[in-house]
Amino acid sequence: MSDGQVDLRTRTKQFALRIIRLFVALPNTTVAEVLGKQALRSGTSVGAHYREGCRARSTAEFVSKLEGGIQELDETGYWLELLVEADIIPQERLGGLQDETNQLLAILITCVKNAKHPSPS
Repeated sequence: MSDGQVDLRTRTKQFALRIIRLFVALPNTTVAEVLGKQALRSGTSVGAHYREGCRARSTAEFVSKLEGGIQELDETGYWLELLVEADIIPQERLGGLQDETNQLLAILITCVKNAKHPSPS
């Protein structure tokens, strides 16, 4: 396993832990609970998709697993936006988490592009 894989394994796990802490800190309302559970489910699955991709037996399987992680990240971003726009969590509290969501999206998209179209050696 390369250093990049170890770093991304750690980073996606830290992302999941941040999502868990966010969920625990949400107000005790029905709307916050529903949106929070959605973010919890999608946000904590990103690292699992990445780890599955690291154990892939083929490039196609690797791409498939990472694309699943991309979908989950995009969905997590959506739930975070709703938490802010529904005035459940102030933007200032979620800005860093939204930024990390976007950075992880960019990284995984790049990984998929590189896997699908490797540069000539």
